Amino acid sequence: MKKYSKIALTKSKGRIFKESVSKYRSPFQRDRDRIVHSASFRRLKHKTQVFVNTEGDHYRTRLTHSMEVAQIARSIARYLELNEDLAETLSLAHDLGHPPFGHAGEDSLNECMEDYGGFDHNLQTLRVVMFLENKYLKYSGLNLSIETLEGLLKHNGPVYELDLVDSLIGVKKFNHKINFETYPSLEAQVSAISDDIAYNNHDIQDGINANLFKLEELIEINFFKDIYKKYKKKINKHNYKIATYQIIRDSIDQMIRDLIKNTKTNLKINKIKNYKDITKANLTMVDFSEKVKDSVDEIRFFLKTKMYNNNAVLKKNDNGKLIIKKLFNKIQKNPKKFISKDHLSKDKYRAISDFISGMTDRYAINLHKNFK
Repeated sequence: MKKYSKIALTKSKGRIFKESVSKYRSPFQRDRDRIVHSASFRRLKHKTQVFVNTEGDHYRTRLTHSMEVAQIARSIARYLELNEDLAETLSLAHDLGHPPFGHAGEDSLNECMEDYGGFDHNLQTLRVVMFLENKYLKYSGLNLSIETLEGLLKHNGPVYELDLVDSLIGVKKFNHKINFETYPSLEAQVSAISDDIAYNNHDIQDGINANLFKLEELIEINFFKDIYKKYKKKINKHNYKIATYQIIRDSIDQMIRDLIKNTKTNLKINKIKNYKDITKANLTMVDFSEKVKDSVDEIRFFLKTKMYNNNAVLKKNDNGKLIIKKLFNKIQKNPKKFISKDHLSKDKYRAISDFISGMTDRYAINLHKNFK
């Protein structure tokens, strides 16, 4: 028997609505396939990661980011002998609820919804898979497994404050099948930290490609100093882009190595021997060492200073915020023109929020232009 096989999630608790079990696919494979075939997943192709989607073809979008997270998560899950299908599923689905224009769009939509329950992209992902993606005659949503729903809900760990969950989802909708205050499965933890690995490294790559900062400036981050020194003498103007790929690749590799080593130590120290032990734990098991945690903080500060607070990026973000506010104000005056009567009858403002959050960048921009 494999060393960690007892910790891996091999069986599902089922779904909110009962379904027959497939002979050919595991529950988590079915979840993955339902996500990949959803309209919300396809729309991630035209949603901003950092650069507004109209900027160019070579920057990350929410779709490419989600695929990169899934690839990293599968690699880690396989080495730790966890359930690769569940880790991949959670990674592919984790950003389904993101509105257009990245985090700026989320902030703007949350401001619009301030008096109507607020907006949170993680919880919006749950709304998408539980209510908004309708492809089945028997129920609303994709009817994903309890494990997938729990992993998406606890993307940032246990949920102690349930008011927002109740407002956006409805706590009763989970049919008492989820304990909100426990840590999620190791697969969910793998997916969450793979998200961090992907966006920290790939935002650096996109920032260099966008000329917001130079490759040489990475020595300001201790984590990148030794990596850069290794290739410094080989870098020239002809192989600059290739050198960037190599340095980012080394960075991801080092982070994953540290993560795996530290996670194995955490599992041993905390005597985690089976899946039930995870639910009793009082801390995250899948995590970096303290040294790499400090490095990740450095990387985030670097990106915030050089990229996220760059005037050109801020200008685009501010424009995106303004578009969302104008769309919200315009749509609320005549929502029937855009949203079905059935959806509006449940909660007018939540329906408007659902509609706007599902938009791609280009759809939001074009609709805004039509309003002028």
